[in-house]
Amino acid sequence: MIAWSFRLAVCHAIALAAISLPVDCAQAQGKVDARYSVTLAGIPIGRGAWVIDIGEDRYTAAAHGSTAGVMQIFTSGHGTSASRGAVAGGQPVPASFASSIQTERRKEEIRMTLSAAVVRDFAIDPPSPPDPERVPLTDAHRRGVSDPMTAALMRVPGNGDPVAPEACSRKLSIFDGRMRFDLQMAFKRIDQVKADKGYEGRAVVCAVYFSPIAGYIPERAAIKYLVDQRAIEVWLVPIAGTRLLVPFRVAVPTPLGMGVLQATQFVSVPGPQRRASAPKTE
Repeated sequence: MIAWSFRLAVCHAIALAAISLPVDCAQAQGKVDARYSVTLAGIPIGRGAWVIDIGEDRYTAAAHGSTAGVMQIFTSGHGTSASRGAVAGGQPVPASFASSIQTERRKEEIRMTLSAAVVRDFAIDPPSPPDPERVPLTDAHRRGVSDPMTAALMRVPGNGDPVAPEACSRKLSIFDGRMRFDLQMAFKRIDQVKADKGYEGRAVVCAVYFSPIAGYIPERAAIKYLVDQRAIEVWLVPIAGTRLLVPFRVAVPTPLGMGVLQATQFVSVPGPQRRASAPKTE
């Protein structure tokens, strides 16, 4: 099925970068309640929702999605994903990730725990079938990575407007339970976007380039297609009260036409801000 976030835009995700706030600032907090539609060549095929809560020292992110429109003629399915962890210097640091996708023919469950950007434990049901052509995963491939959900929360350096070209200057290292891959991002332009409900304003548009590392079969047509693709784009908008950007729109060319994930609702509000206590004087 095509689950929430177009399987994070077929490439599985957009990732994270770390930067700490100035020491005299409060920890940034904010919430998002978003709804998305998924279309292929302009035809509705899916819908989903994403709820994010960035607290002072903890965060949660949860999403669910299902097939819709003409896609239901061919298959039906639904999926859920969730991540949670700590917030350090305003940056989400993942501790756990879970994903469940079910169609008429198959169900997939993924669970993993992380610490300090290292996957400490994970389980997949069903496991990937043995294949001598598959590039093997090693322990090294599960170090220095993010899970797909936390990967979509991107922190921007500095104190100015986070909707800036610098938001795209990053390479993202992701492990999704089956595959280890990188997403290289590059600035393309600044656009104006508008949801039916909620956000209206600037978005930074980044090009996204997919590089598989391990856990994949090189001769698979889908892998070759994504590696060669140079027209994937993601539109990023801010979570109010934070320096985190998240996808508002994702466009992925496919052999059947343009696949688009688009926010129809993006309601974002800042959390309560608390300034650090002033140092005591004698």
